Amino acid sequence: MNDARHCPAVLIAAPASGQGKTTVTAALARLHRNQGRKVRVFKCGPDFLDPMILERASGAPVYQLDMWMVGEQESRRLLWEAAGEADLILIEGVMGLFDGTPSSADLARHFGVPVLAVIDGTAMAQTFGALALGLARYQADLPFAGVLANRVGTLRHAQLLEGSLTEGLRWYGALSRETGIELPSRHLGLVQASELNDLDLRLDAAAAALAGSCEVALPPAVAFAAPQRVAAEPLLAGVHIAVARDEAFAFTYGASLDLLRAMGAELSFFSPIHDTALPEVDSLYLPGGYPELHHRALAANGSMLEAIRAHHAAGKPLLAECGGMLYLLDSLTDVDGERAELLGLLPGDAVMQKRLAALALQAVELPEGSLRGHTYHHSLTSTELAPIARGLSPNGGRGAEAVYRQGRMTASYVHFYFPSNPEAVAALLAPAGASVLGQRP
Repeated sequence: MNDARHCPAVLIAAPASGQGKTTVTAALARLHRNQGRKVRVFKCGPDFLDPMILERASGAPVYQLDMWMVGEQESRRLLWEAAGEADLILIEGVMGLFDGTPSSADLARHFGVPVLAVIDGTAMAQTFGALALGLARYQADLPFAGVLANRVGTLRHAQLLEGSLTEGLRWYGALSRETGIELPSRHLGLVQASELNDLDLRLDAAAAALAGSCEVALPPAVAFAAPQRVAAEPLLAGVHIAVARDEAFAFTYGASLDLLRAMGAELSFFSPIHDTALPEVDSLYLPGGYPELHHRALAANGSMLEAIRAHHAAGKPLLAECGGMLYLLDSLTDVDGERAELLGLLPGDAVMQKRLAALALQAVELPEGSLRGHTYHHSLTSTELAPIARGLSPNGGRGAEAVYRQGRMTASYVHFYFPSNPEAVAALLAPAGASVLGQRP
């Protein structure tokens, strides 16, 4: 086993969602990248949209860290490998600092990464100091770097916030509430990076604002212990998998795609919106995304609908998650009441809601084995098909999501994290007749 690796690192957290963690994390990444440093960024917890922004800001892949879904050993491996190549590691927290079990604070404490608290200073003065003190002292053993104020109005406002800090809490500076810095969002979170034509301008503006008002020295180095190394078995050797990727389907974990390749699979990406045919493949993966924003375009692509129907009729594996599952239904209706007829492979219909329908981590016991992941959606689905399994949340949250199966098609609202059980994923995606190691008979 190799020795520990040391790298400056900090976890950017907040008292709640919506405080601007992603903006600050992206600005820090772009600032240090512009100064010639190699920056690696991670996202704490299940998320697809924030990593898209953070990848653009840092110029490097962004992976998830989580003590439950990803696991302690895999999180350790990812941090240790990053520490071997990076000049700085940034970890964006999830929700509020102490929210959930496990929380961002749990991860920071376990790996010894100091917390930089981002607090929205809008309409706040001395209370800022009380909130900062609570975050720093709520858990005595939590490593705490300091505080950064976001959405500050004026220089005098920033001075009031800084002056409210007590007990030696460190002030890292303030970001103003300039509209050119904020990242736009919609119902599932931030707008996808590929849809923001001015994203690099926003990131550079945020980085420049940090450079002008905040402390930008590297944080102290953290020692990341070497992980236990487990090599992936070639369970999908020779298997060709088509993965949907376009404006409607983009919610994939980088670690999940890496695992498929490590198990020997060949991946081809295609667009259900723009392409008229599937690649010549053994298996099909339809991840989540925003099909509700493109359901009419999806419905209009009759050639692709027929190609996917033919894939299913041939008994080939098909795995669909959340938005991918909505694509399989008879119809999808958006929040304005516009209905589009889709694949019709999963009998039922979905209707978009204006409010959140489910948000929870999920563990699902499938015939192939147990898989972990999460659910997060604004739609309600009705179907008479009986589920083969239901998810269970470790936090007892809403969303005991159903998993449906028709032949080799498996569909659910759950976004599965493939490394949580490589053998189960291989069994879901291996073609009929493949051996234990995914080889052709």
